[in-house]
Amino acid sequence: MKNFFKRLWTEWTIAVSFLREGRAQSIMITVGVAVGVSVIVFITALIQGLQSNLIERTLGTQAHIRLLSPDEVNQVAPSQKGMLQLLLEDKRAQRLRSINNWQQTLDSLDRLSILTAVSPTVSGPALVQRGEAIESVALVGIDPERYQQIIPLKDYLQSGQLRVGADDVLIGSELAKDLGVQVGSKLRLDTGQDETTLVNIAGIFELGVRELDARYVYLDLKQAQSLLNLPGGVTVIDLRVNDLFEADRIADQVGRLTSLQAESWIETNAQLMNAISSQSLSTNMIMIFVTISVAFGIASVMSVSVVQRTREIGILRATGATRSQILRVFLFQGAIFGLVGSAIGSAVSYGLVWVFNNFGPGLFYIPVPIELVLLALLLATLTGVLAAAVPARRAAALDPVEAIRHV
Repeated sequence: MKNFFKRLWTEWTIAVSFLREGRAQSIMITVGVAVGVSVIVFITALIQGLQSNLIERTLGTQAHIRLLSPDEVNQVAPSQKGMLQLLLEDKRAQRLRSINNWQQTLDSLDRLSILTAVSPTVSGPALVQRGEAIESVALVGIDPERYQQIIPLKDYLQSGQLRVGADDVLIGSELAKDLGVQVGSKLRLDTGQDETTLVNIAGIFELGVRELDARYVYLDLKQAQSLLNLPGGVTVIDLRVNDLFEADRIADQVGRLTSLQAESWIETNAQLMNAISSQSLSTNMIMIFVTISVAFGIASVMSVSVVQRTREIGILRATGATRSQILRVFLFQGAIFGLVGSAIGSAVSYGLVWVFNNFGPGLFYIPVPIELVLLALLLATLTGVLAAAVPARRAAALDPVEAIRHV
């Protein structure tokens, strides 16, 4: 074992000495590898940061999965025997209704380890009035403690307090602006079902989505049930999961378990998922083409190095160096190109990310995961070794006598 490591050290020393003799070529290909790695790391980190920002903004205002009652269908009388029944019907209008046995369903969902949060809500349309101003809104009755785990309303609170119940409500910033109200103002809610009430604005939130900020009114679950004529009922059960991109699969699983209609954020944000998939595909294509370019660059330099070192290779072979040792000398050179170039490229990419985060447009923050850097180091080193394989085999196959005669 000691002799083996000694031979490896000797081969490593020879590889480094060959690189030093061809210093200009070594520097050029190392710079090429560094540029390629810096492009891969920076572009990948940029796209991942952008995707994380988009997903965070999207899911910051909605549940990962929503459970609703299945759609109601028209009841059709069976046809009599021997008669052909032709049926032309419109889809049945869907009334506001509660989820059956939602308390038992809630208990079952609380026990599922794949879910991190479960929150029952009741939502429905209403009109809000202040003086002569009337706006259509969506009432959302919540259990604050549970709902806070789905959407952290406290983080979006612009003014006032996170307080619902006892006729206290939260409204969006756009709605407050349209009605000309502030914390402490009074509003009248009318659901069109002979149910009206006067409420106090306890807080104003800003979710960052204009449609939601202009329509949402959060109130206590029981108060919403009373206003929407759904005593003791809920219309939606919101869920949160650990793995965002497994939401579709988990939604199918939960839907079968509860016999409810399950909608995942992936299903309701199809355009966002298409954009993310396209960005990921573009990043992968960039990585592939840059890696191929780096590989060809290393292979070209190594081929020239074999020609330039033909005489030295012949002398090494004549003094007892085996073909496998010559092979490893040139493989070591490829690995050095990849490792040193990727280390420099990673440092450059860190600098580019730092400049973007501190002096860029400030739209989002780019993290650089250590896993990405390690992957780039491994990829570049492996590319260097593979690119050097063909020139290394050629060097190992040289006849020592012919190599020594080479001028």
